[in-house]
Amino acid sequence: MLDRDGYRPNVAIVVANSKDRVFWGKRIREHSWQFPQGGINAGETPEQAMFR
Repeated sequence: MLDRDGYRPNVAIVVANSKDRVFWGKRIREHSWQFPQGGINAGETPEQAMFR
């Protein structure tokens, strides 16, 4: 479900451990890193999308 500008609702999370280290995932076919994230499906809450 895209908005009129071509964007869809999404959620991202920051995973940190007790030493304040965070998880970054390497993007496929790109030379960059990002926090885990993904789109929110119709009828889904941000929390449900986060765990999916």
